[in-house]
Amino acid sequence: MKVSELMSRNPNFATPEEGVSQVAQRMAEHDLGFLPVMEGNRLVGAITDRDIVVRCVARNAGDALVRDVMTTEVRCCTSEESADEVLRQMGRWQLRRLPVVDEHAGIVGILSLADAARERDPATAGATLGEVTQPGGTHSR
Repeated sequence: MKVSELMSRNPNFATPEEGVSQVAQRMAEHDLGFLPVMEGNRLVGAITDRDIVVRCVARNAGDALVRDVMTTEVRCCTSEESADEVLRQMGRWQLRRLPVVDEHAGIVGILSLADAARERDPATAGATLGEVTQPGGTHSR
């Protein structure tokens, strides 16, 4: 099975110049915990609800822009990759969501563990989640 068969298409996204509070409102409105950050047609980062809390709210930086709190080193995959292999990588990288890009770093979708659990074998998604939830990694700058 390919990533294209599991991913969510036409994802919402943020831009680096948007205000974090505006993005947080959109995330709440659409029940999202992750948004890719696009500059033009190119993926340049990602922002999560956790980024907002740890890098903005906790530091009392309520007027921050997305570029101030986003993660700039974003792992991604392509729609033609093996879904099983990408899910294994997500576990190793401790990621719940992964942007899916085309050959020009343009975003074509998001692969999430929820997608995998709904559309694939829930046990595979559960095994990946087990790895994702292991303690480790930092979330500070």
